Amino acid sequence: MTATVAPEPQSPLPAWNDPRLGTEARVDALLGEMTLQEKIAQLFGVWVGASDEGAEVAPHQHDMEETVDLDGLLPDGLGQLTRPFGTVPVDPAVGALSLLRTQRRIAAANRFGIPAVAHEECLAGFAAWGATAYPVPLSWGATFHPGLIREMAAAIGRDMRAVGVHQGLAPVLDVVRDARWGRVEETIGEDPYLVGTLATAYVQGLESAGVVATLKHFAGYSASRAGRNLAPVGMGRRELADVILPPFEMAVRESGVRSVMHAYTDTDGIPSAADAELLTGLLRDTWGFTGTVVADYFGIAFLKTLHGVAGTFGEAAAAALAAGVDVELPTVKTFGAPLLDAVRKGEVPQDLVDRAVRRVLTQKLELGLLDPDWSPVPAALEGADTTADPETLRGTIDLDPAANRALAARVAEQAVVLLRNDGTLPLDPAAPRRIALIGPNADNPTAVLGCYSFPVHVGGQHPDVPLGIDLPTLRDALLTAFPAADLVTAPGCGVDDPDTSGIAEAVALARGADLVIAALGDRAGLFGRGTSGEGCDAESLALPGVQQTLLDALLDTGTPVVTTLLSGRPYALGRATAESAAILQAFFPGEAGTAAVASVLSGRTNPSGRLPVSVPRHRGAQPSTYLAARLGQSSEVSSIDPTPAFGFGHGLTYTTFAWTDLAVDNDTAPTDGAFTLALTVRNTGERPGTELVQLYLHDPVASVVQPVQRLIGYHRLELAPGESSRLQVTVPADLASFTGRDGTRRVEPGALELRLSASSTDPRLTAAVTLTGPVRAPDHTRYLHATFAPRPTEATA
Repeated sequence: MTATVAPEPQSPLPAWNDPRLGTEARVDALLGEMTLQEKIAQLFGVWVGASDEGAEVAPHQHDMEETVDLDGLLPDGLGQLTRPFGTVPVDPAVGALSLLRTQRRIAAANRFGIPAVAHEECLAGFAAWGATAYPVPLSWGATFHPGLIREMAAAIGRDMRAVGVHQGLAPVLDVVRDARWGRVEETIGEDPYLVGTLATAYVQGLESAGVVATLKHFAGYSASRAGRNLAPVGMGRRELADVILPPFEMAVRESGVRSVMHAYTDTDGIPSAADAELLTGLLRDTWGFTGTVVADYFGIAFLKTLHGVAGTFGEAAAAALAAGVDVELPTVKTFGAPLLDAVRKGEVPQDLVDRAVRRVLTQKLELGLLDPDWSPVPAALEGADTTADPETLRGTIDLDPAANRALAARVAEQAVVLLRNDGTLPLDPAAPRRIALIGPNADNPTAVLGCYSFPVHVGGQHPDVPLGIDLPTLRDALLTAFPAADLVTAPGCGVDDPDTSGIAEAVALARGADLVIAALGDRAGLFGRGTSGEGCDAESLALPGVQQTLLDALLDTGTPVVTTLLSGRPYALGRATAESAAILQAFFPGEAGTAAVASVLSGRTNPSGRLPVSVPRHRGAQPSTYLAARLGQSSEVSSIDPTPAFGFGHGLTYTTFAWTDLAVDNDTAPTDGAFTLALTVRNTGERPGTELVQLYLHDPVASVVQPVQRLIGYHRLELAPGESSRLQVTVPADLASFTGRDGTRRVEPGALELRLSASSTDPRLTAAVTLTGPVRAPDHTRYLHATFAPRPTEATA
């Protein structure tokens, strides 16, 4: 007798909602049921703003877009909601209510119950009213501390996810090539290895909170000619491969990132948004990226309006879709009716639409948006009565709690860079003295914020709305840090105002003081409304306005001057480079930034920041980074000297360190091998402090021109007075690879120098080593890191 097997019970759920099925099967089932219009609806966003009354979001109108008929769009579905919290000031709890009501409406309006992905900016914290304003990415670079940046990003992600946001448009992986570019503040620095390691850490943190991170801008945006925003990029393929692309490659390989944003620019005539070799060939086919590629705002339309490689918006949509762009942001322009018409006319294969929709639906499934138990209620409103009067929710969600503020303070403190000190610092907090705090950033609460922080990016358009977070000015912070001091203050001048009439008053205060703290730098803004930020490019690296005139006048008084910069880029400081008693650099250090500066001034914090970008000696010696070949160095045949005043990686502390006992285990290795060396670092001062061991590679002879040196590793050491650490460093030969004449990566035999340095201008120990054997062609699976570890048998305390 044959036993009968009972059939599997049929699920009452549609296949795409059935969690028992695999991802591919669920997506296949949904794709098989969708019409062309429903598919295309998943490929664009709509720019909205949450309602501060708790009502559903309303489409945001922008001078680059037409009115959007949300009622007409929603029956087919919607791919994304653009910046519900980051468009207008809205109470976080009421905004979350507005978003959940909108998501419920979106899901109810389409046949499959698919909600939208909500995305926000998170470049220096969640860009929402009342959310913590962390230091900008250039300050992340100054920390050289991936673990700390990972922790910060996880906190940002948790706040975003708690109110219903799924995707964050960060980090920026552009490598600084010209510091005149306005968006330098958004970058992590001028070295691809530093950018890659910190951006990868940020992505890991954000993704750990369940938020989709977005790498941008892929690729080459920061290399625009003359440092102008959205200008052509003229670099060669080797510069692209060896300087611009490595941070993206590292993040794709190591971070779990799920989205990439194309760049606005064209490189050698090919716009990134239409570059299939970049967005599909390299990103997906070679590196193995499986997530979504999203458009930078209006970037697909720019193929027609700015680049001139498309005659119609339909042609622009076709070019972007074919290249590998999956989602149009911020709103529907080309991926709506123009794309639909092009597909119906046979001008765009429907397979390309299906390819993009598959990626979008896969991501929505991974986010849980297709699960049967999906709810539009975000974690922060669980248990709340979302049907009651929205006013009962107002003020119940805190996006700037004490833990966030403490974390922001740690990042800010570790990002402050002490560039110069003649012994004036640290200042005794208990000593009575008269301090003259002079400068346009002395008493300005937003002087610590970058252009993508909410109070600047959005709040500036709503001057009657409170800032939403506590932003103590530098004057406030100094009054707290130095209670015994007599503090007098004057602006002296504006940030970029040509008026010099206030300098006389400032000089008089300086003459009567024991010490001057000159609070100088930038005002963040957008498109010309600031001296730093998107569209705020600089003609030169002179301090904006008449700040240099003010600084020189303060130096002329003979009173010791501590030059303190709150800025988004490095500036040439003229004679102050040598004549200041001390120089502190803080790159828009966020809401805890002024307290961090005061903490370093008082010695409560021993500075540990290092420069992520070189500080120029001359205002016009651009473009220049430390990553320059021999012809990029100072020479007798040019009257322009690009030698920096303070080089990449430079930073002082209040203690001293000795580097000794270099040992090279093997001074030869095959081109597929590795070198191992060791050194001892000892704190020889009287204070605990942090030393940063930086490892640079110098390749004296190569088949193509190489930079004189480049960073291939770094390691932070925190040592007590008298404490030492014996470090072992393993350097894979892959780190000596570069792109050869034929466009492929290669490791060549020959002599190398491994420079263990305190900065790019301060080598401490040098190991002469040699690679042997044949030329080798490593691929995208090559080693990316040197490893630093305590020497197993020699670690000391």
